[in-house]
Amino acid sequence: MTPALLELKNYIQEHVYRFSEIPFKLASGIESHHYFNCKVLTLHPIWLAKLADVIVTEIYPKVKMEHSLEAVGGLTLGADPISYAVSLAFAKQGKTVYPLVVRKEAKAHGTGDQIEGFVKSVKNCLVLEDVVTTGGSTLKAVAALRAGNIEVQEGICILDREEGGIQALKKEGIQMVSLFKRSDFLK
Repeated sequence: MTPALLELKNYIQEHVYRFSEIPFKLASGIESHHYFNCKVLTLHPIWLAKLADVIVTEIYPKVKMEHSLEAVGGLTLGADPISYAVSLAFAKQGKTVYPLVVRKEAKAHGTGDQIEGFVKSVKNCLVLEDVVTTGGSTLKAVAALRAGNIEVQEGICILDREEGGIQALKKEGIQMVSLFKRSDFLK
């Protein structure tokens, strides 16, 4: 593990991960004694910048994309700060990668769009997620992106809860790479 990844892991262990005898209810509806509030990481400017740099320099190079990366994005709210930060990290390298925001449903006003960003400028997107449990949120984002004629075959998440989400995504043609797994944090 590189020093930057280890630093992120230690931050997650100390500030993001929680264990409780009383189970937490997760977005998927599943209950768990282990909770990862990645917003504590993705909404902290210094740690978000470190996360984006690790994604761009260490994790993205491991993703086998067929085409040159044009966009990053995922379902709001989990993916939004990651998408913006990753886009900015690529910009520091002189590469334009557009951030896309995928709404949970199409808006009921204006253009009625479900995807925000430079949608007409991109043909592919690397889907991003903070935590993958069942893969439901990511699959919702992928379905919207694909409906918008944007190819999605790969993704990156901060944490795989190891509860079948990565496998569910694979069945839908998404190769998801995680920075960490739940088991990395269990004592």
